[in-house]
Amino acid sequence: MSIAILLSGGVDSSVALKLLQEEGRSEITAFYLKIWLEDDAAFLGDCPWEDDLGYVRSVCDQAGVPLEIISLQSEYRERIVDFAVQELKAGRTPSPDIQCNERIKFGVFYDRIDSSYEIVATGHYAQIGTDGSTDKLHLLRAPDPVKDQTYFLSRLSQGQLQRICFPIGHLQKSEVRQHAEQFDLPNKTRKDSQGICFLGKVRFSEFVNYHLGEKPGKVIDKDSDRVLGPHKGYWYFTIGQRQGLGFHGGPWYVTGKDIDSNIVYVSHADRYRERARNRFKVHDLHWIAEPPDKRELQVRVRHGPTLTDCILEMDENAGNVTMQHDDPGIAPGQSAVFYDGEECLGSGVIAE
Repeated sequence: MSIAILLSGGVDSSVALKLLQEEGRSEITAFYLKIWLEDDAAFLGDCPWEDDLGYVRSVCDQAGVPLEIISLQSEYRERIVDFAVQELKAGRTPSPDIQCNERIKFGVFYDRIDSSYEIVATGHYAQIGTDGSTDKLHLLRAPDPVKDQTYFLSRLSQGQLQRICFPIGHLQKSEVRQHAEQFDLPNKTRKDSQGICFLGKVRFSEFVNYHLGEKPGKVIDKDSDRVLGPHKGYWYFTIGQRQGLGFHGGPWYVTGKDIDSNIVYVSHADRYRERARNRFKVHDLHWIAEPPDKRELQVRVRHGPTLTDCILEMDENAGNVTMQHDDPGIAPGQSAVFYDGEECLGSGVIAE
């Protein structure tokens, strides 16, 4: 069985490769995906991906597997980045990592590689299971609640799951680090990368500035109507944001945006929770296996270890969600991902 494995230069995908070899898999080819920002964005300066590719080459040399580099610059721009910019300009908070998995890593990449590759392996923290009674595959949470990445995989299809392998999905992060030491990987001490999939080492604010520039406006205390200061554009902010505000007397949290007036509303931490809500609408619902047969589920409104009990009332491809607890950071455009215990059922987009 021929296996294609996506390597990023990080520890997780590298350990995934070595575990496949330990299982006796010999027909393995590694792939590194080049994305458009690496070559196209003037603000990047020196190539920030060279370190990643250097580690990928070292890992492949140690493992004795061939490496192919695939350029997906135009596909990233068209299918991920352009959409993300449009959503930011509309005042919403996109989920580019979810689309990256759906459209690129398990989408365009599937189409690019030879059909002889029966399996595509990655370093994601997730698991795939069956129920024994149907031929449907189910996406299951990883045992490490902090590293679990099912949130970002919540729009995968049955056809995509049929071809996927997650070699480290059953492990805790600490165990992956132990394996990296045991395998003496070249990147065994390398820190985990953070941030949006297509940005890599680029700061989010730099990306936004490059594409949308600045549009000066006011930041207003929602509770007193007092102007706290200026901002450079509402598209730099998301509901629930605390970091990067920098106003005296805080902490302050973003609680709303008026894009027509270019106003960003904030509330002080003392009153922030008063702006919380537990009800919202979702649209563009996607189910990995099939729609749930019950209303009582769990939901995540952002990536993180916390699952919140909820009731989902569906109406075809949309629905109303009522969470057990209020949340002050429900952001339009962001994804709400639904669970039934250990299973990730799918997701929808939070409406205005």
